[in-house]
Amino acid sequence: MPTSSDMTTRLDTNALDPNSLEPNVLDTTVLDALQHQVALFARRAEQTRLGGIGQARNSMDRAAYLLLNRLDQEGPMGVKALAAGMGIDSSTVTRQVAPLVDSGMVKRTSHPEDGRAVVLQLSPRGRARLEEVRSSRRALMAMVTEEWTAEERDVFCDLLTRFNTALSAVHNSLVQPAPAG
Repeated sequence: MPTSSDMTTRLDTNALDPNSLEPNVLDTTVLDALQHQVALFARRAEQTRLGGIGQARNSMDRAAYLLLNRLDQEGPMGVKALAAGMGIDSSTVTRQVAPLVDSGMVKRTSHPEDGRAVVLQLSPRGRARLEEVRSSRRALMAMVTEEWTAEERDVFCDLLTRFNTALSAVHNSLVQPAPAG
């Protein structure tokens, strides 16, 4: 089991050999601790579903939350744009949006410039429901980090954002089809 000092060890910026992508022996302890903590985080996130507290706890699945949140932040858009922005395929978005449309949280409307195209838009009901869930999840995050300073919350959020961005970039590079040759 890694010690707490192992978990705070900084990675050497030359830790990876670009030809082998194998870490130096000196850096494996922190990398092992990091992958272990990410695995624990994934388990805890799934157990709690990071679904907030109170009546809204676990009342919206992750896919619905992310779709509604994207529509709230980016505004109305087509399925392809929504899929591209979320890094998933259009068929997945179509499947995930269907129950949101059925429940009245998302509206399908005609594109203002091309009446044949469909645009997805957050409905007033969807906006209210999203805010209820956000508020519940915000309360959970406040509870989990109540002993943290504002600076620690900011740093953690910045690092987690950076980690997610890098993880997405690695995922995208691994799933890209090989160039035709």
